[in-house]
Amino acid sequence: MTSYGSAIKEVVVVGAGLGGLRTVESLRSEDYEGRIHLVSGETHLPYDRPPLSKGLLTDPDLSETTYHSQDYYDGLDIELHLGSRATRLDVGARKVVLDNDTLLYDAVVLATGAAPVRLPFVPDDMAGVHVLRTLDDALALRDALSTAAHIVIVGAGFIGSEVASSAFKLGCDVTMIEAMPTPMDRSLGPTVGAMCGELHHEHGVKLLCGCAVAGLEGSERVEAVKLTDGEVIDADLVLFALGVRPSVGWLEGAGLDLENGVRCDERLCAGPPDVFAIGDIARWHNPLFGQEMRVEQWTNAAEQGRHVGQNVLRDPADRAEFRGSNFFWSEQYGQLIQFVGMPVGDEVLVLTTAGDDRPLALYRSGSRAVGVFGIGRARQVMVGKGLIEQEAQWSDAVQQVRDSL
Repeated sequence: MTSYGSAIKEVVVVGAGLGGLRTVESLRSEDYEGRIHLVSGETHLPYDRPPLSKGLLTDPDLSETTYHSQDYYDGLDIELHLGSRATRLDVGARKVVLDNDTLLYDAVVLATGAAPVRLPFVPDDMAGVHVLRTLDDALALRDALSTAAHIVIVGAGFIGSEVASSAFKLGCDVTMIEAMPTPMDRSLGPTVGAMCGELHHEHGVKLLCGCAVAGLEGSERVEAVKLTDGEVIDADLVLFALGVRPSVGWLEGAGLDLENGVRCDERLCAGPPDVFAIGDIARWHNPLFGQEMRVEQWTNAAEQGRHVGQNVLRDPADRAEFRGSNFFWSEQYGQLIQFVGMPVGDEVLVLTTAGDDRPLALYRSGSRAVGVFGIGRARQVMVGKGLIEQEAQWSDAVQQVRDSL
């Protein structure tokens, strides 16, 4: 630990998701001996989110996904503030104001994640209408799925698609409604998004793309979903999976750039001295791709948390850049879906081999390979991941991925 790090006596991490957890672990692994506060608006101990749309919904014996017991945090000497909502950041006074306390800091890490997008015309108190972000959301959805027959999922991104897979496994009749031309269009682009759409069709899920919801029918409980083209779809359970927005409202007035998250530099520094941001909330300039990014992925949060835990303790001039490769995965209908990189560029090359119809695609931008996608293609995706992180030229990347088939 540097002499600068020795002057850091109080670190406050606001947000106890994966990124916040990895930050506090990283601080202790760097031999930091000062006080660490980990703040969460939820009352649960930090827990894993990916199972919320998959295993937790289909396994009646699984009731929680916590990473560790209280003893773990006691052993690391982490001061947990559960059920404490951050309401204000005062960078001048170096303090975080909670709804039940005030914490002074020498360094603060903002990791408050994101909240589900909600349509303004959907009543908050209508029975049978759900979103999925928290453990409590998942448990409520699981209870509802146990008796529901006709499920409508609005939004065919990763959460919507994973819940569709889980509902199918439970024997439900599932309809998905997506405003974009293909599922996961924003995350993967239209060519690969269409490949993912085939998974839903193959398993009998009704997928309606290019459609929008006009409203819900029913009084106290939802009975149907009405589309803008006039079609009405019966439903006794509706999940809105329309994506998320960064939870930055509590940071207004703190002097940060809050357009589409918290704007950071390459080192995940948010502007004011010793203020950092990570995870879903962070919009940073990524040197690997030469552009600003905000990434809502499990691996990104973990890697940024570890990275910032080290940067907090470094002299500002010695803080390292974060070069995230944007790796994520999904499990749908028993298939492993993986992606690395950026879903934009000049070309998407679909690679095939005789007798093997598992999808595999590479993305090109200029002379570089910038993305790789696969369903059941873990080996090729990992080869592509290394090439993207090495900024490999397109022809070299294509050849090496072909050689791995």
